[in-house]
Amino acid sequence: MKKKFIREFHMNWNKVILYIRNNFYIRGEINPIGIIYLIGIQVLGKGKNRFLKKEDKINILHIAICRILEPFGYYVFIGRDREGWPHYLLKKNYSFLKKEEKYFLIKKAIIRYMIEENILDDI
Repeated sequence: MKKKFIREFHMNWNKVILYIRNNFYIRGEINPIGIIYLIGIQVLGKGKNRFLKKEDKINILHIAICRILEPFGYYVFIGRDREGWPHYLLKKNYSFLKKEEKYFLIKKAIIRYMIEENILDDI
């Protein structure tokens, strides 16, 4: 059962990488932080803005992390502010996880998000 899960995880992660590579024309290494940023742009719903401040870019990463970890019970969506930025409340602390466990959780959450959003359907 565990081998099947690991095999399926790797297959789905490869689909994520293939989707990013095909739709964003990235030639070099694709890392989860870049994918999280793209998810944050999508969650924000305002499209990519070249003139975002550094603080806004950090906030975009934060809302993406909150959104993808929400189904795992780590965050709960509480609403949007006047500017349309989503806000989440931390429900369950995950700072105790080891670095490798966090990395795996983030990848798993990215895969789940992309499946829920039907992004990987055609791959």
